[in-house]
Amino acid sequence: MALSEQSHQEPVRRAHALRRVESVDPSASVRHVDQLEPAELELLLGLADSDASIPADESPLEAGEVIVFTDYYRVERV
Repeated sequence: MALSEQSHQEPVRRAHALRRVESVDPSASVRHVDQLEPAELELLLGLADSDASIPADESPLEAGEVIVFTDYYRVERV
């Protein structure tokens, strides 16, 4: 692909979504839902109730961290 063609492509947008996980790696960053800031909690509840994702640059959550709620949820980059 020519350089001029590459410059016209849209930038890759990253997003965050939640995925329920059965187990957690001992080295994973884990937070309990009670440790979340109000904006993080609101986002978590919205994502947990749907299959939606949010642009990573608008997400206060970090990709790879695990949130303990009613289950374990890993924040994943999609």
